[in-house]
Amino acid sequence: MKLKISESTKKILKRFYKIMLVIAGFILVLFNDTFGKLEGFVEFIALYFIILFITIAYWIFKQIKSIIKLKNEKEKTELLHLKSQVNPHFFFNTLNNLYGLMEKDSKERQMVLKLSDMMRYSIYEGEKDWVTLKNELDYLKNYIELQEIRYHKKSDVQFNHKIENPNAKIMPLLFIILLENAFKHGLENLEKDAYIHIDLTESENEVQFVIENNFELQQTSNQEGIGLKNLKRRLNLVYPKKHSLSFDVNSNIYKVILSLKLK
Repeated sequence: MKLKISESTKKILKRFYKIMLVIAGFILVLFNDTFGKLEGFVEFIALYFIILFITIAYWIFKQIKSIIKLKNEKEKTELLHLKSQVNPHFFFNTLNNLYGLMEKDSKERQMVLKLSDMMRYSIYEGEKDWVTLKNELDYLKNYIELQEIRYHKKSDVQFNHKIENPNAKIMPLLFIILLENAFKHGLENLEKDAYIHIDLTESENEVQFVIENNFELQQTSNQEGIGLKNLKRRLNLVYPKKHSLSFDVNSNIYKVILSLKLK
């Protein structure tokens, strides 16, 4: 039976190996006079520094590989954005024409306006490396208001936000995936008593996004959607070791917490 070692265990073993290698080096230097009299000591020292050099070279190689991977992923993302921009001006002009034809103060007119704003943000701001937290907040507000107009049923949607620095920079379109899932798998399928509670806070260079919703137990699925997979990949690329993403399912309550250390 083949023994399987988890990725976290592998990382711990690698760190332990590097630490022991450095400690061994210090011991050899400090007790040079004692060990220097032993037979084969010079050969051992040479072997030690060869191993140390290989370890350092391998670490540098991994860092370079990670940078190249990040660059390639960024280029792929930009290409996907370009492919999705099928003459966006056509859509905006069409939406503006529809907006002009509709009655003033109608729900349909509000939907068209918010949809236009969301599309513009997604296409033009979404391709940027960083956006302000305020712009991302406005985007989420538009989405929530648009969904509330769409659904003709009573629900409890609360969006609480407390931001100390609205100009703080963040990667665009991170929270929308979690928000879309809450509406899609929760409010959309529930006949009554549906709720979505969202909290967005920022302080001391850290952002936390918490979203909780209820759902139909029959809709439970163990499969992870493409949106969540892409979110995790983007977080690992842009916020390595600077984020945490947790999911909690308790009966028919689904809760997600995303925390980010801002750069």
